[in-house]
Amino acid sequence: MVRRASEAYDLGVRSVMLFGVPRKKDASGTGAWDPKGPVPAAVRELKDAVPSLVVMADVCLCEYTSHGHCGALVGSHVDNDRTLPLLARAAVAYAEAGADVVAPSAMMDHQVRALRTALDGAGKTETLVLSYAAKFASSLYGPFRDAAGSAPSFGDRRAYQMDPRNAREAMRELELDAEEGADALMVKPALPCLDLLAEARRRFELPLAAYQVSGEYAMIKGAAEKGWLDEPRAVDETLSAIRRAGADLVISYFARELAERRAGGSA
Repeated sequence: MVRRASEAYDLGVRSVMLFGVPRKKDASGTGAWDPKGPVPAAVRELKDAVPSLVVMADVCLCEYTSHGHCGALVGSHVDNDRTLPLLARAAVAYAEAGADVVAPSAMMDHQVRALRTALDGAGKTETLVLSYAAKFASSLYGPFRDAAGSAPSFGDRRAYQMDPRNAREAMRELELDAEEGADALMVKPALPCLDLLAEARRRFELPLAAYQVSGEYAMIKGAAEKGWLDEPRAVDETLSAIRRAGADLVISYFARELAERRAGGSA
């Protein structure tokens, strides 16, 4: 991990986002805030090896819970209010390890306020909060869930992630997270939400991020492998579209490949 991050940094990729996959999972996702867990350990190693690298840590419980949902359960339902302090504990653990940015992605109501309050209380006032403010219940997360082993063991996440057809709710969620103290806002996934990115750019002054998710990456890779499209051109077109729509920051699995091509003068 450190070697790859160092190489990417030298190519011009100056920030990374970390997700943790623990050896053991439980119903409460306690591994998320374990100071010796995968994310705090990774943060410490990265900041020691590449001090100028901006390290962002995703804050959610789905990778740590045995049931695969993003929060604490009461019966078969995710309990929003019981989940908030757990997310806050994870955010503080990552900040204390040295993370520059924490990124709540659980889509719990008031998660930004919970994290900001906990971080300030722990003396981590300089740690930024990048909120997954408009995160949709998308079909495009499949490859990531397979890699992280984080698919729900029952049901789905449509009770707390947003309906992809509901643009008004997306704007409301962005507005609420801005009011609660988010330092930056995110829309996820990216390509199906270019209209929302453009609208968010018009409405909000905060930095705006977009996540080109695993399914978007896999579609381009899969089509390129079959010879159906030119992969470098497709990457350039999609990332340019996301930027053109208004994203200041793009999270993409193509980042290193794009940086390598630029270093070689081909992008």
